Amino acid sequence: MLELDGSEGGGQLLRTALALSALTGEAFRMRNVRGSRPEPGLKSQHAAALWAVARVCDAEVEGGARGSETVTFEPGAVGGEDVRVEVGTAGSVPLVFDALLPVAYALSEPLSVTVVGGTDVRWAPTMAHHAEVKRRVVSRFGVRYRDEVARLGFYPVGGGEATLHLSPSSPADATLTDRGAFEGGTVYAYASDDLEQAAVADRMADRVLESHPGLDRRAVYRPADSTGAACCLRATFTDAVAGFDALGEPGRSSEAVAEAVLEAFESFRDGTAAVDAHTADQVMVPLAVCGGAVAVPRVTDHVASNAEVVRAFGGDLHVERREDGTAVLRSAGGLGSA
Repeated sequence: MLELDGSEGGGQLLRTALALSALTGEAFRMRNVRGSRPEPGLKSQHAAALWAVARVCDAEVEGGARGSETVTFEPGAVGGEDVRVEVGTAGSVPLVFDALLPVAYALSEPLSVTVVGGTDVRWAPTMAHHAEVKRRVVSRFGVRYRDEVARLGFYPVGGGEATLHLSPSSPADATLTDRGAFEGGTVYAYASDDLEQAAVADRMADRVLESHPGLDRRAVYRPADSTGAACCLRATFTDAVAGFDALGEPGRSSEAVAEAVLEAFESFRDGTAAVDAHTADQVMVPLAVCGGAVAVPRVTDHVASNAEVVRAFGGDLHVERREDGTAVLRSAGGLGSA
């Protein structure tokens, strides 16, 4: 059994370990889960991810309750019936989905996982980013999935519902180091239906299009238990896709949300990375499985600690820093193929 230290990272370390364990069949024990956080241990969304992966691979789990700082995970065979998990709070649905994406490599039949929680919350990618940006990036490595959103969920109540539909996937090596020219994209702006009279989603989308008139525009209003809004710009380059998002908050105008999205996009375009910061964490496991190279915006603590977890499971992963502050992740692949 692998012994892992979770003290130097957040929930992403656990999500990466869960994905790798299910994929490789290697059991692990992680101590000091989220040890560097003000409130260490499992929060509701981490426990939801843990149990979602556990049910998908028939794992034996110790320490799976909220607040637990030590988790033991012994995976079984991947597959079985569809899964439904309730976070119980406005914890991030997309982050729960992230722990499940690499499982697609081990599937022999399609699998659906429904999660109830927050579709669009702070400290996590938006649902639009997961459905429209990340999907396109990991598809380059053969991962096949789609997201289906039944109801939006914002802080504080949550109550959103989305389903991850995973398809059996075959590894494909990919090199994403030269993104090429910016070719356009789509702005996704959406809000709870109580904000329709104030035209919140429309105003977010319109502000983005003021700066980039050639973008496609999607602005919608949907039922939600809590008032909220989100905006995501999917930017398409010749050989890359990246996403930039922001959330509406009390006292923050629709235009300010859109400007935060635009600022993130312009900062990215000034650099040479081929994937955005949200996606950099998630591309590491497919990269170690398939092989290839990916240019990421910077070597964050998330990237560095995730690389260590990948190596602990036997993955080949190297980080090459570039002069402009970006970095290239490289791997010969082969993880999980034994």
